[in-house]
Amino acid sequence: MPLLALIALFILVPLAELYVILKVGDAIGVLPTIALLAIDSVLGSLLLRAQGRSVWRRFNETMASGRVPHRELIDGVLVVFGGAFLITPGFLTDIVGLLLLLPPTRSVIRRLVTRRLGRRIVTRDRYDVEGTATEYDEPSRRLER
Repeated sequence: MPLLALIALFILVPLAELYVILKVGDAIGVLPTIALLAIDSVLGSLLLRAQGRSVWRRFNETMASGRVPHRELIDGVLVVFGGAFLITPGFLTDIVGLLLLLPPTRSVIRRLVTRRLGRRIVTRDRYDVEGTATEYDEPSRRLER
């Protein structure tokens, strides 16, 4: 992501959150808005805990069966991000966090992330990631007496 897009993201998201909080506050009042944000964070932390345990259990089961836990790792990352979004005060981040924590929507997001990552990964014939290694013959090692 280019630097300007990242800067815009860190400026626009808080401004949008503040706008939505102010609009909700105008509609239902200040105290109900604050209570709604607090309840939202508490429920988000409970959902994070439940989904985190579920993902961790599936990760351990996959490892115990000798399989590579691809799906479980991506789910774990999505659950962590979802929890961070839900604990952050704001209605827009709460929606994103909820989408990342609920299994049906997390499944859709996981597929999108996997597809996007699959396009970005470049495979090479050799194991040299940077393309800087050179091959050489290893000198024979004889014990000298």
